[in-house]
Amino acid sequence: MLKDFLLVGAGSFLGGGSRYLLSKLIQAWVPVSFPFGTFTVNILGCLLIGFLSGLQYSGGWMSPSTKLILTTGFCGGFTTFSTFMNESTALMRDGNTLYLGLYIALSLMLGMVAVVAGHAFSKMI
Repeated sequence: MLKDFLLVGAGSFLGGGSRYLLSKLIQAWVPVSFPFGTFTVNILGCLLIGFLSGLQYSGGWMSPSTKLILTTGFCGGFTTFSTFMNESTALMRDGNTLYLGLYIALSLMLGMVAVVAGHAFSKMI
């Protein structure tokens, strides 16, 4: 149990740090108030967790410890539901209903597509 806890913690540390850097880099390039940084990170995280989860079904490419650090740890730290909701609330508070609707709808739809695509990519290996 302690080993698994430390594996998830290490993965979360790397995922959270990666999320912070990538989302800030992306957002710095975008001149509008749409939260592209978090949006991009969450969709990439969905693609990655779909791919990694699919690998376990296609021949056991990962040990349980590797799966734990990459999916629960890294992907869990990399993606962020709380930031998604906070940014959605900020868009609502600012009266930016168009961006709010796009952010929520596209995040959910593309997130699902990304997970399914990740699973499909893993089957190609």
